[in-house]
Amino acid sequence: MTFTDASLTALRVFREVAERGTLTAAATALGYTQSAVSRQIASLERAAGTPLLERRHDGVRLTSAGRIVVRRAAAAIDQVDAAARELAGIPEEQGTVRLGWFATAGVWLVPRALAALRETHPGITVITREGSTPALVRALRAGTVDLALLASAPPFRAPDTETPPLEIHTLAERSLRIAVPTTHPFAHADVVDIADLRGQRWIAGPGGEQYMGVWPGLDERPQIVHTARDWLAKLHLVAAGLGITTAPTALTFALPPGVRIIAVQGGPEEQRRILLARLPRPLPEPVARLSAAIRAVANDHG
Repeated sequence: MTFTDASLTALRVFREVAERGTLTAAATALGYTQSAVSRQIASLERAAGTPLLERRHDGVRLTSAGRIVVRRAAAAIDQVDAAARELAGIPEEQGTVRLGWFATAGVWLVPRALAALRETHPGITVITREGSTPALVRALRAGTVDLALLASAPPFRAPDTETPPLEIHTLAERSLRIAVPTTHPFAHADVVDIADLRGQRWIAGPGGEQYMGVWPGLDERPQIVHTARDWLAKLHLVAAGLGITTAPTALTFALPPGVRIIAVQGGPEEQRRILLARLPRPLPEPVARLSAAIRAVANDHG
């Protein structure tokens, strides 16, 4: 068996694994059992004559051969899907762009950019999906999104170590702040010292993100009283006087009544960047138009 004999099903499964980062997550997304996913990957590796995935305790990582396959597989699958649409008489989606974005980018940047693009280029259809920065980087590599808005924190390393490097444009860099109830003693100041954050009750993210929402430079074990994945839920918990949380300045656009965002001084400077990422290749016009709209909105609110 040679790689030219590889099945389209195996290629689809492989692309899903590359995007999801684990066999389990890919199986769930595809509606397969994990053993079925494993069999498809094994058949593809036999056809390639080399391992395509490095199995690790925290998931899988593409080998150099795997990176070649996922890049080529994405193009092949897209072409097969385009042929299927044409045979079915469905119009070509030449004006469709796939955008991935991290949670708080949906508060202001994504809706404003899409609204602006609709005004200037109403024929372009944008399909969006929210995800974590690691998941969106994998989606870029797998070819399932064309552009991705990513979050970056110091020391501002590259989003991944794969080759070729992603093309990255920094849209904004802003300081991290804290969100407090307007009834909180901190709410009467413009700046609070990091030492005064000791002993506070924090609202943070769940699971592996348990400290997302706690000030990064805190020199004590934080008292986390509530967990919420959604930023708006965190802010409403703050508004109810149930704790405080960290917040990027972008969330100023979406603060519920009863919440104030204030700066923190002392300790390392906590900056956060918003990045626009893509694979380093020529951009189709619809993708370039969306990229320009995103940059324009970011510049207007920088």
